[in-house]
Amino acid sequence: MNLLVTGGAGFIGSCFIRHILNKYPDYKVINLDLLTYAGNLENLKDVENNPNYSFVHGDICDKKLARELLSQVDCCLNFAAESHVDRSITDPDVFINTNILGTHNLLNTAKELKLSRYVQVSTDEVYGTLGKTGYFTEETHIAPNSPYSASKASADMIVRSYFETFKQPVLITRCSNNYGPYQFPEKLIPLFISNILKDKQVPVYGDGMNVRDWLYVYDHCSAIDAVLHKGKEGEVYNIGGNNEKPNIEITKLLLKELNKPETLIKYVEDRLGHDRRYAIDSSKIQNELGWSPSVTFEEGIKLTIQWYLNNQEWINNILNKKVAV
Repeated sequence: MNLLVTGGAGFIGSCFIRHILNKYPDYKVINLDLLTYAGNLENLKDVENNPNYSFVHGDICDKKLARELLSQVDCCLNFAAESHVDRSITDPDVFINTNILGTHNLLNTAKELKLSRYVQVSTDEVYGTLGKTGYFTEETHIAPNSPYSASKASADMIVRSYFETFKQPVLITRCSNNYGPYQFPEKLIPLFISNILKDKQVPVYGDGMNVRDWLYVYDHCSAIDAVLHKGKEGEVYNIGGNNEKPNIEITKLLLKELNKPETLIKYVEDRLGHDRRYAIDSSKIQNELGWSPSVTFEEGIKLTIQWYLNNQEWINNILNKKVAV
């Protein structure tokens, strides 16, 4: 099988490419990435010489390039997205362009070329926020609360419409918060690890009690793999780690694991439109496709901390802008 993975130089996309090349030695993967701030070719140093892997520097909004690349593959998996909520508050335009118009360009071209599968990698943030109880299911009403999540929800609706109108073989995945190696260090876990190692304060929004369901990135990759190969066309699949943790608990755990004092915690003004709680019900993908997370949070966070300890140069190169981003 030949795959086009868009946004493959980012955190989740690069881990997915590594997963595919390791599991399916006869598959070929084209990685299309614009290398904006979060795209980093160092994420794929270990596979860059693999004969089944190729990289193309380009934009998913480029119609000519999309047609050229999609004509060479069987399936498209769209990881490409602007994904940081804070950035969407200060500059929403780029989120609309990449996440909506870029998705439509890929989707429409895939339809015209009759690709066998198109997988849209989305987020649980499209559902909005939860109270103290309950879970997001695939039937939960879409209610995004930030320009980022609104742009992802819009893209999801366009993808859905192409199934309903054209019977295009599309699938949508919606994941909870990912963590693991190669995550851009503006996100909570790598940012806090980086700060803690330098004895810098860690900025905790509000009261620190915003709750997220944490999913180890390679478990996410195996779930997308299952959806690609076994998912039912036109369906949405929620992917969660069953690890609900408030941000302050994550913060204190990182400080403890790195033997640093809790005096490094600095509570800061809460983010605008900050969703209080996310929690995923992933029973559908577990029951229908046989997937379940294989890494506990306790195992995954130790693996993650150790990776960042072993790869401090990787973080410093990004922070000092010494990488191809």
